[in-house]
Amino acid sequence: MISPIRVAAAVVLSAGLAACGAGPTSGPAATTTSATSATSEPTSAAPTSAALIKVPDVSGMNHQDAQNAMQKAGLYNLREVDGTGQGRALLIDRNWVQTGQDPAPGTEVQPDAVITLTAVKTAER
Repeated sequence: MISPIRVAAAVVLSAGLAACGAGPTSGPAATTTSATSATSEPTSAAPTSAALIKVPDVSGMNHQDAQNAMQKAGLYNLREVDGTGQGRALLIDRNWVQTGQDPAPGTEVQPDAVITLTAVKTAER
């Protein structure tokens, strides 16, 4: 047995769809037309593989220039690390110099690869 609440909900939903111009308006022909147009729309699939990007060499650059070089190459998933191991945040990027990077320069990576930039304060090198 179908509950009266479900019947009422179906009636309200059908009325709302009809008022918006969505859904079938009457009879089996309308249902078939609606179903046909929904299945005949083209679908766009995501590319199966993105082009690889060569990781630029940013060693010795100030941290801001290193970030700019990575982004210019198309790499935006950047992680920054304090090379002294103190866990400090790199707040003023131009006051830090690159001492390492992972993956290594010249490595070909997917555009969404995580690039780790290791830096120390300029006065500490």
